[in-house]
Amino acid sequence: MVQLSSLTQNTVSIQLTALIDSALCVGAGGSSGSLADKPIVRNARGQLLIPGSQLKGRLRHECEKLARALQWPICESPVPQTMCPQVGLYSSDFQREAYRVQNKQFANGRPQHHCLICQIFGNPSLASRIEVDDLVCQVEPDNLPEVLRPGVTLNRRRRTAADQRLYFLETSPVNVQLPFSGHLHLEPNCPPQTKPLILAALHHIHALGGSKSAGLGWLTWQPFNQTLVDENWRSLLEGKAS
Repeated sequence: MVQLSSLTQNTVSIQLTALIDSALCVGAGGSSGSLADKPIVRNARGQLLIPGSQLKGRLRHECEKLARALQWPICESPVPQTMCPQVGLYSSDFQREAYRVQNKQFANGRPQHHCLICQIFGNPSLASRIEVDDLVCQVEPDNLPEVLRPGVTLNRRRRTAADQRLYFLETSPVNVQLPFSGHLHLEPNCPPQTKPLILAALHHIHALGGSKSAGLGWLTWQPFNQTLVDENWRSLLEGKAS
């Protein structure tokens, strides 16, 4: 589900609901209380969740691809030396009004220029302008059995299974359409391209968690308001990053 609502006068919240079409595997390193070598991450109430940091990282990756497709100049993350504002010092493509950040200057007084992706998701010198909540499973943990999925480490050189390398992953139950819900909050000073860019990026996220190539973590965002998405995507295409 994608539902827009105002939290305050100038802040917008996007409600997200993902239906997990297959088993979900989001590992919690260092966790105990399970027979699995890689237990699934839970909150303090024992509810399954998808960390907001993981979703935010995927959103940034997809927004970067869309920005490149729209021929908007963006920096090269995640290396700080190739990110804004340093890249704006020697690239004339970044010297545009839409990339200039108010109240951000270098020591010599020159204004800082940050690409739209950095203005939305942040970088080492600029705070993020969006906040992503954890997506929490809406089914009570008492109603979800522990599911262990066996696996084995492969010896790439011998192209066979490695000796004594059996392991177990904990996953959510298979094919039960578990709903995971949370919110994405847009701060008042977000660029105008933020909302349509994020809604478009969500269409490109089809799986989250680990072992996606093995069929885990596949999801559907439900239900999309297609009219809302189409209108925002059209405004994004018509918008000018100049």
